[in-house]
Amino acid sequence: MLFSPGLARAASTSTSTVAIQPGAPVLVTDLNKPPAGFRLTAAQVERIAAVVPKIVAERHRHPTARPYEYTKGPGQWQVSWFSPGPNGKELAQVYVDDSTGKVTEAWTGFQVAWTMARGYPGAFGRRVNAVYVWLPLCLLFIAPFLPLRRGNRRLTLLHLDLVMLLGFSISLAFFNHALIGLSVPLAYPFLLYLLVRMLLVAFGKGRPRQPLRLLVPATWLAVGVVFLLGFRVGLNLTNSNVIDVGYAGVIGSSKLLHDHPLYGNYPSDNVHGDTYGPVNYYAYVPFTAIFGWSGTWDTLPAAHAAAIAFDVLTLIGLFFLGRRIRGPSTGVVFAYLWVAYPFTLYTLSSNSNDSLVAMLLVLAMLVITSAPARGVATALAGFAKFAPLILFPLFARGEGSTWPPKR
Repeated sequence: MLFSPGLARAASTSTSTVAIQPGAPVLVTDLNKPPAGFRLTAAQVERIAAVVPKIVAERHRHPTARPYEYTKGPGQWQVSWFSPGPNGKELAQVYVDDSTGKVTEAWTGFQVAWTMARGYPGAFGRRVNAVYVWLPLCLLFIAPFLPLRRGNRRLTLLHLDLVMLLGFSISLAFFNHALIGLSVPLAYPFLLYLLVRMLLVAFGKGRPRQPLRLLVPATWLAVGVVFLLGFRVGLNLTNSNVIDVGYAGVIGSSKLLHDHPLYGNYPSDNVHGDTYGPVNYYAYVPFTAIFGWSGTWDTLPAAHAAAIAFDVLTLIGLFFLGRRIRGPSTGVVFAYLWVAYPFTLYTLSSNSNDSLVAMLLVLAMLVITSAPARGVATALAGFAKFAPLILFPLFARGEGSTWPPKR
């Protein structure tokens, strides 16, 4: 947690007027007396933290950095080094267990401010990250399309596309182990592949002559869609969390329901939650109106309901899109690929707003033959999260010479 020394002093000296959140760092001003309920002194904790190798290296790079000691909930210490000045930057952070005197965590660089980059178990999606959930989904995603049947043993670019989509799992594995220096660059080869494939298709290269052939009947995939959808919703309701993105949607929609200004004055636990377009917050209004909001970052049932609705509506839209392109079987394939792809479950289990954008872009493709309708759908997606606006030239062009594509 980024916590400036100036704010810490205010919190520690003004406890009658400043509400301290549970687990928030509280500055210890007496270095030689253990705080109430603690065994170690601040001076002892500082000496323990100062000899951690990565902290030694950070102090060598910043010799003027000053340490501050905090209690952080029962039995836990936090030692932070700041650059000089009343608003100094937090450079390093160490957690020490009071009962054992052992260092439990030590962070430097961007992982000081960004706790999401620390690889905490379940920080995003909880159980979906488990190997026994993720790897079976990867297998289910690709297995029905493997060219194993007699007369259908030819690999195509579409098979490679599926493999490359699963390749992002490598980056996620390193991310979940806080190895950001490996996680980030390992995502780029797959993003580059996606970019190249999209550009080639745009210029008429690499377009498949026929769809992926199924290893199993389409009816099996339809059953799989029902089963996997039930699994996704069940996992969301029983073992998922709401990250700050979904929380922001609930806050903004509550502001709209109470006729408060949409932007500015967000709660301290999500102070930058007003970074999305207005459509994002309006999309959460029905769910907040039904399920309400307690005013705190609790279980947020409205965020769960919204995420499930966006996911299911995207699934339905993909089915109708596939049916329009090449018939009901393709619709089932599209729907199956959505529910079997582990990263769409990752999004759902994090209860973020990403499926809202997917839903609106699928809608834009469904109404692509109508210039006004696709313009509205594209604008809605862009004013939910601004990244989809990059697709404006594509949707401005429309359906091209034929739509649906010739079978």
